[in-house]
Amino acid sequence: MSNIPTFDRIGDENLAFGAPGFPPTWSSSDKDFVTTSLGSGRLWATLGHGVLNEVYWPSTGEPQLRDLTFYLVGEGGWVDLKRVRRYRLEVPAPHLPLPRVVHTGEDYELTLDTLPDPQRDALLMRYDLKGPYQLVVIVSPHLNVSGQNNVAWVDHALFAHHEDHVLCLTADGPMTHASAGIVGASDGWHDLHDHGHLTYGFSKAGPGNVALTAALEHSSGVLALGFSNTARGAWTLARSSIAEGFEAAEREFLHGWSTWGDRLQLPSPTRDLGRLGQLSAAVLKMHEDHTYPGAIVASLSTPWGYSTDTLGGYHLVWPRDATLGAFALIAADQIEDARRILARFIATQQEDGHWPQNNYPSGDPFWVGLQLDETAFPVLLAAKLREEGHPELPGTADMVRRALSFVARTGPTSDQDRWEENPGVNPFTLAVAIAALVAGAHWLEDTERGEALKIADEWNERLESWCYVEKTPLAGELGVSGYYVRLAPPQKDGGLTGQVTLRNRMGETIGVSALVSMDFSYLTRLGLRQAKDPRIQNTIKVVDHLLKVSTPSGDLYRRYNDDGYGEHEDGSPYDGSGIGRLWPLLSGERGHLALQAGEDPLPYLQTIANCASAGGLLPEQVWDAAPIPERGLFPGKPSGSAMPLVWSHAEFLKLLVARESGRPVELLRDVETRYAGPRPATEWRWRNETPIHELPPGRDLVFESTAPFTLHFGWDGWQDAQDRDAAQGTFGLWTVRFSQSDLGHATLNFTRRFGDGWEGTDHEVVLQQPQAKAASVDQGGAAGG
Repeated sequence: MSNIPTFDRIGDENLAFGAPGFPPTWSSSDKDFVTTSLGSGRLWATLGHGVLNEVYWPSTGEPQLRDLTFYLVGEGGWVDLKRVRRYRLEVPAPHLPLPRVVHTGEDYELTLDTLPDPQRDALLMRYDLKGPYQLVVIVSPHLNVSGQNNVAWVDHALFAHHEDHVLCLTADGPMTHASAGIVGASDGWHDLHDHGHLTYGFSKAGPGNVALTAALEHSSGVLALGFSNTARGAWTLARSSIAEGFEAAEREFLHGWSTWGDRLQLPSPTRDLGRLGQLSAAVLKMHEDHTYPGAIVASLSTPWGYSTDTLGGYHLVWPRDATLGAFALIAADQIEDARRILARFIATQQEDGHWPQNNYPSGDPFWVGLQLDETAFPVLLAAKLREEGHPELPGTADMVRRALSFVARTGPTSDQDRWEENPGVNPFTLAVAIAALVAGAHWLEDTERGEALKIADEWNERLESWCYVEKTPLAGELGVSGYYVRLAPPQKDGGLTGQVTLRNRMGETIGVSALVSMDFSYLTRLGLRQAKDPRIQNTIKVVDHLLKVSTPSGDLYRRYNDDGYGEHEDGSPYDGSGIGRLWPLLSGERGHLALQAGEDPLPYLQTIANCASAGGLLPEQVWDAAPIPERGLFPGKPSGSAMPLVWSHAEFLKLLVARESGRPVELLRDVETRYAGPRPATEWRWRNETPIHELPPGRDLVFESTAPFTLHFGWDGWQDAQDRDAAQGTFGLWTVRFSQSDLGHATLNFTRRFGDGWEGTDHEVVLQQPQAKAASVDQGGAAGG
C-alpha cells in the first residue's frame, strides 16, 4: 500500500463528532524558549511547559499553531508531560537557539530537539524515548491566525487547513492510531482521558477547533511539520526536510547563528550576566521577520494567551519597541540588523509623517492610535547611526523631515502615552520628541532647522511647568520639594490639577499630582537633565517609595501607582482590568538612573536576570504577591503576560553595555551638548493643548494652529483691539507672532476666528516684564544661554 497521500478531498463518512468544539485559545505566554533559523525558512517556533507552543509562518505576525504536545502511553496509564512539567532545557550556547528539552520521570526519559529548517518552511523535531511507553503526539492547528473554522484530516500524514493555510505533520517512521478530532469532544486528549489509550480513528474533523493525533511506532525518530498554501506543498516541504536529514539542517542552522554571534563582544561582569547578554541579543534577532526584514515584533507570544483567541497579541511591530531593540543591537555591534530596522521605518512611514501605534510585519496597521514618541524614535535611530559614522540609507532625510514635521505640528501633547492609555504631556514622550528635534535637525533645511531647535528649546524650558509638581501632600510626606508626574492632561488650566482616568481600573480616576511613574527617567537618559538634578533625585525618592516592591528576585517597579494591567488578585488573567504587576525593564530604567548618578548598576542587572524563565527569557511582568502554585505564579517570577518581551531584553542589554561604557546607548552627543548648560528659549508657542498663562520676559509670543485663523487681540483689558491674520509658517502650521518689542504691556487679551466662526472664548496672557538692571551692571553683556 502506498504511503503517499492522495491529496483528494476527504469525505464526511468518518467525521469526528463535537464540532465546532471548545472556544479556541492560544497557549500560555509563559514561554521556555523561542527559535528560528537564519536561512530562507520563514518559520518561528516557541516552547512552553516543555512542549512546542505557537509556530509562526510565513511571518512573525502570523501564528498558525496553538501547540504540539507529547504524551506517554503505557500499560499502567498515560503521562501528560505538559502538566507534569518535570523537564530541563539546554542550548549549545546562549547565542545558538537550538533548544533541547529533556523530560524525566521515575521510569522514563524523553529528549526533544526542536529545529527550524534553515531552507524550508518546516520544523523538525527529533525525539528519543527511554522507558516502557509509546509516544503519542497531538497537534492543535490555529491556521490563518485563528482556532476557528479549521478542518483536519488524515491521509498517510496529519493535515489541516483554513482557507489557503495548510499544515502537514509527518514522521520518518510509522504513525499509527491517527485521528482527526474536535477539541473538547473527540480530540486525542479526551480519548486518552476517557479510555486510557487511543481508540478514535476519525479521518476528518471540522470546520471548528480541531486537533490531530497519532502514535509513533518507534521510540526515536524525527517529526516534520510543514506549512504551505496547499496540502501537497506542505507535504513536500515536510518530507523533503526529513529526507535531507536532521543533522544536515542542524549544521546549517548552527553555522548561520555562529556566524552572526561571532560579532558579539559583550561585557560579562559575571558568567550568568554575560550569557544573558548574549541570549538577549539573540532574542532580539529571533524576533526579526524574514518575509519582511527589519520588522521586529514585540513578542512571539500573546499575553494571557490561554484565555483568548485574539488576532493581535504582541506579535506586532511597535515603533518604540523596535527602535529600542535597534539601539540594543547597535550596542551589541549588530549594525546591519539596526539598519534594516531603519530601512523598514522608511518604507512604512505614513503620508503625514507618523507611524501607527503598531502594525503587522507587512506594515499594515493594526491599532491606529497616535503616540508621539513612536514618531520621534525612528529619528533617534537615524541620528545614532549617523553619529556612529555609518553610511546613510537612501530616504533617511525625507523620513526625518516628515517625522519631525509631524512632531513639531502635533506636539508636545500626544493622544497616548507610552503605556497606550492617556492623552496629554508625558515626560517620557516629551523627552524623546525634544531629543528627536535636536538630533534630527541636521536633515532639515535652514528655516526648518532653526524652527525645530526653537521648538525643542521651548518644550525643554516649559517641561517642568507641565510635568513637575511642588508642595503636594505626597511631597510633604516624603520631605521633597516636588516631583515629576506621569502626565499632564491636555487643555489644562495652568496648574497640574484635575483627574486622570485609569483605563485599566474600570474608569477609576486619580489626581494628576498623585500619579507618578518611571517615565521621567528618559530626561536624563537622553541628556535633557542631569542625573543629580534635585528634581530628578526628588522623583527617584517618590518612585522608590510608591512603585518599588521587594521580591526574592530583587527590587522591582510598577508602571505607575494604581495600575490595572495585570492579573486579578486571585491570579486570574487580565480581562480589561486587574492589578498592575512588576516590570523588570523598569529596573533597567532605574539602573540607568543609578549609572548616570555615578553608581554601579550591577544590582539592577542581577535583579532583571533573576526574573528570567528557566530558558533565560525575560518577561513583561513578574508576580508580586503570595505564591499561587496552581496558576504557576511565584513572587519575582514571570506572570501570565508576554514572554519573552523584546523591550525587556533590549533594556537589559543596553544597561549591560552602558555599565562598561559609562553612558547610555541612546544618549546622543548633539542633544547632550545642547542641554549641558542653561539653554533659555527665545519664544513660547500658544497652542490649544498647552496654553500660556504667563509669559516670561525675553521671549517672543507665537500663536499657532494647524488651520488658518484670525487673531482678534487687545492689550491690558482689550485696549487698542485689532485683528491680525495668521501667516503660513513651517511644518504646516499657521502662526501669528509677537516679538519681544511688541510685548511691553501687562496683558494680551485675545480670541480667534476660524473661517466664519469665532471660537467663543476670550483668553489672557500675563506678560512678565524684565527687571530693571542696576546702574552698576554692565549693559553691554550678551544674554546667557
